[in-house]
Amino acid sequence: MAIPTTRTALSSRAVVFGFGAHSVIDDMPVLLEMTQLADREGLDLFSLSDHPYIGQRLDAYATVGFVVGRTQNLAGFANVSNLPTRPPAMLARTVTTLSALSDGRVVLGMGAGGLWERIAAMGVEPLTPAQAVEAFEEAIVLVGKLSGGGPPVTFKGRHYQVEQIEPAPVAAPPVWTGSVGPKSLAATGRVADGWIPGHAADWLSARYVASRPVVDEAARSVGRDPREVRTIFNFPGQITERPLARTRDGDGRWIGGSVEQWIEELTAAVVEHGASGFMLFSPRGGTPDLPSLGRWAGDIAPAVREAVAQHAG
Repeated sequence: MAIPTTRTALSSRAVVFGFGAHSVIDDMPVLLEMTQLADREGLDLFSLSDHPYIGQRLDAYATVGFVVGRTQNLAGFANVSNLPTRPPAMLARTVTTLSALSDGRVVLGMGAGGLWERIAAMGVEPLTPAQAVEAFEEAIVLVGKLSGGGPPVTFKGRHYQVEQIEPAPVAAPPVWTGSVGPKSLAATGRVADGWIPGHAADWLSARYVASRPVVDEAARSVGRDPREVRTIFNFPGQITERPLARTRDGDGRWIGGSVEQWIEELTAAVVEHGASGFMLFSPRGGTPDLPSLGRWAGDIAPAVREAVAQHAG
């Protein structure tokens, strides 16, 4: 089976595979090695967390730009952008430029902001949870308006305003959100292209079962097909040499297993639960190690793609 190009995979119903990192500056050589391995082995994307108030962390957008410039097919994104510290008009310029330079190898991950004490310490005016969700939805809309060409844009939102700003001639990349609460989930259904369930919740979790219908109903309320909003899972776990007797713990959370057990689990997630993608993390939710990434890219992802294609055919 031919692996789809990154741009096709990100914009179509193809299942996407990637990995996530929480990298500090000293980790850069290892991160480069990992992204080059991922690029060679046909993974679709990598992600970095976006916590600009942590001085040791690599800046997500500077790193994405650097990495996509050193790879051929791998896409990158902030998982998810710390919106309160990145005004949407400037964020639109950043992501459309990255998209133009990389031939579409970027996703716009968006979050409303969570650690408000740390965000406020950077000089950002704190918002209430309701205000943060309003700003989050406005920002997604504004990024779209400032992309794809057209006449100058005037936007008068409650939280963001621009006056006669020329849009970039480049289309906005897909927008994937990290929504958790019901209002944020509804905003995702109305205006986003993908959803990354919070707290590494998977398709069998109570969080997902309760949350996905909120996204779907909001999508239908504005005339969208809910399937337009893809679900991409941050998925931590251990890849073991031998099968495990149990692949989930007492709370039902995935803990890992052999390559064959991963293939079976992820294939079922796509075929039976409509999963659209998976971002590998370490068992504790951090950056995976190189041997695990090699198995993920070289063994698990191709086999799941093949199994899904056989089921569809």
